[in-house]
Amino acid sequence: MACRIGELVLGCRDPELLARFWCEVLDYVVVGREEGCVEIGTPEGFGGPQPTIFFSVRDEPEPGKSRLHIDLNPTDRDQDAELERLLKLGARRADIGQTGDEHWHVLADPEGNEFCLLKARIKPL
Repeated sequence: MACRIGELVLGCRDPELLARFWCEVLDYVVVGREEGCVEIGTPEGFGGPQPTIFFSVRDEPEPGKSRLHIDLNPTDRDQDAELERLLKLGARRADIGQTGDEHWHVLADPEGNEFCLLKARIKPL
């Protein structure tokens, strides 16, 4: 049997803020809290059909650039409508040297963690 991703762990200054943001973006719910940490996911929680995201408080960002980012695929609207929704939720555009010809948008969450919004290519569950 192969492994599967159970959770993604993200160090951040404000776990509650990022949990609220990503719950809205992904239609997740808070599935657990520990001191200084918030875990979000589908209602089934850890071990469910989707990985959970675990936000862990860190006073200072880790040195160097993160090598991991999240790619999002809209499932119930087109890319332009989803971009507008994400910007209203608090995402902001991020410039990482794009040419302008890309078929995706590079954004950052409220703490500056970069993620990409791709064109829809995943069918809803």
